[in-house]
Amino acid sequence: MVSAKKRIWGWYFFDWASQPYNTLLLTFIFGPYFAEVARGYFAAGGADAETAAAHSQAYWTTGQTVTGLLIAVLSPILGAIADGSGRRLLWIWIFSVMYFAGAWMLWWTFPQVPGLFWPVFWFSLGFIGMEMATNFTNALMPDLTGQDEMGKISGTGFAFGYAGGVLALFIVLLFFAEDGATGKTFIGLSPLFGLDAAAREGTRSVGPFTAIWYAVFMIPFFLWVREPVLRGARQNVAQSLRGLWQSIKALRARRSLAAFLLSSMLYRDSLNAVYGLGGAYASNVMGWSVVQSGIFGILAAITAAVFSWLGGRFDARYGPKAVIVWSILALTAVIVVMVGLTPDQFYGMAFAPGSALPNVIFYICGAVIGAAGGTVQAASRTLMVYHVTPETAASGFGLYGMSGKATAFLAPGLITLATLASGSARIGIAPLIGLFLLGLVLLVWVHPKGETAR
Repeated sequence: MVSAKKRIWGWYFFDWASQPYNTLLLTFIFGPYFAEVARGYFAAGGADAETAAAHSQAYWTTGQTVTGLLIAVLSPILGAIADGSGRRLLWIWIFSVMYFAGAWMLWWTFPQVPGLFWPVFWFSLGFIGMEMATNFTNALMPDLTGQDEMGKISGTGFAFGYAGGVLALFIVLLFFAEDGATGKTFIGLSPLFGLDAAAREGTRSVGPFTAIWYAVFMIPFFLWVREPVLRGARQNVAQSLRGLWQSIKALRARRSLAAFLLSSMLYRDSLNAVYGLGGAYASNVMGWSVVQSGIFGILAAITAAVFSWLGGRFDARYGPKAVIVWSILALTAVIVVMVGLTPDQFYGMAFAPGSALPNVIFYICGAVIGAAGGTVQAASRTLMVYHVTPETAASGFGLYGMSGKATAFLAPGLITLATLASGSARIGIAPLIGLFLLGLVLLVWVHPKGETAR
């Protein structure tokens, strides 16, 4: 018999195991490396430096748009099927295989690629696996503890996950990811195991590293987490899908849940865009190397871990809605700063030649993104639990997953359009300001305790 404490710790280990896909691949190592590779690809086709950077960003966000739409379609359907069958761990196994395969295959993203499709394809496959496995893992939350402790558990889970991300990022930066100019890691070493710096094998190894990390640290999860006991009769696929359709139609009468799903659809889409572009943006706009982006990532992950834990305590005391509001305001302020920042000036005010201030400002932006991003995700997960029952958790989090991806095309799409129209990767992120503020307005109709307060 596995104790309740062990089950909770096993559940925490999913966040620890899966976080490197976001930290290492999406944002701080593979993301900026792909930006370098893509810029070289477009420059070889005759594009100037700024146009190549804009096309690089647009290609990356287009891949994220397509991936987000697939996740939006799959999330509620598979969640409803899992609720009907009472089998959620099976789906976590399936999507874990996709996570592993997608991450592993990124090794073959060579510096001079013949095309950009396959790197984006494999990244997207693993990303779908990570996001879908997350939905089913979140659906296990209502069975872990009572509502009084739910905020603390959600926040601690995110904090534990970000701590894993920090450790993984330290290891990669210190011993594997090489600077493109020097061929050395952050501490001046050649990549371990004789990896060829000229072929960027140190940086490319981040894919297999992420896959192995996940496989090893998911062992406690699969050993200690148990399938919740299904209450009620099992349903076949057709019955499950009919139930999903009824739940969607019922949203008209569930004002708090509907408003929360719409709000989170906008602010989480915007946050995902910030994460997806963080490293690539630093490379394209600030001219940072992979190593500099990695330091940025360490800072962001540390603040995310600390503030996710603190946010869980505030969540338990003041409720998740208050935490979400302050987090959105902080994220909006960061985007306003980033739109006006270049290595030479800030909203027209020139920096002294060689000034370290623009880099310092951008590092501060990274710290705030980490802190606010961690707290808003943890608090959002708690608020969603307040709107579901243990019996409907998988389909509920399927809707939550869908809301996070239903407009997945919106933020990347608007960034793509703004980037191509302005010819500037910096101006291209301005639409995120409006999306964050719209999400904030919709929270007005969300009950702080969800539907459990009814």
